[in-house]
Amino acid sequence: MGLLALIKKMKKQSNKDLRILLLGLDNAGKTTILKKLASEDINHITPTQGFNIKTVQSSGFRLNVWDIGGQRKIRPYWRNYFENTDVLIYVIDSADRKRFDETGEQLGDLLDEDKLAGIPVLVFANKQDLLSAASASEIAENLNLHKIRDRKWQIQACSATTGEGISVCNKINPVNRILLMSIDWRFTSCCVYGGKNVGQLIIRESMICISEYSYLGLDLIS
Repeated sequence: MGLLALIKKMKKQSNKDLRILLLGLDNAGKTTILKKLASEDINHITPTQGFNIKTVQSSGFRLNVWDIGGQRKIRPYWRNYFENTDVLIYVIDSADRKRFDETGEQLGDLLDEDKLAGIPVLVFANKQDLLSAASASEIAENLNLHKIRDRKWQIQACSATTGEGISVCNKINPVNRILLMSIDWRFTSCCVYGGKNVGQLIIRESMICISEYSYLGLDLIS
């Protein structure tokens, strides 16, 4: 069932909750992103040793976001939180190139999990405010995201500290992107200009332009 059909079904019910799982390596910026989405102060962030839960309201829906610690000793317990996940958000430190292989392996393991089979994935390429940060397209290529064919996916360049890619235009903010990820969509184009990825998609009769930092999986045409 596509997200559009799912949302329609949910609107007929009293329960309009979506469960979002927020994962990534330690120091990727998961908690900062979560606080930014919730419009909370980000000046005092400490490493997540267990998990945080925040509820973000959008379009009449409650997005219950589970932020799980990314330290190596905690990762084996990630699977305890897979049940009933609607969207997986995976955060990457775009400036920590030495850990690209490690974060790619972790993401690959997540995509192989039976309880996350077919779950849409939104990758946040965080810390774009740093000069050493890799672009979203570079990370997508490095992680072979274009080979993902069993689910919808998207990569979004962002900076949790500045709000770039998070506190974006009201029409397509990251919260709405999460809702859109399960909508039945079909792509009209996806091109690269000057190293930045530009995509468009049609949802029924409405044309929605994705920001220049969006990188959409072309193999996911429904």
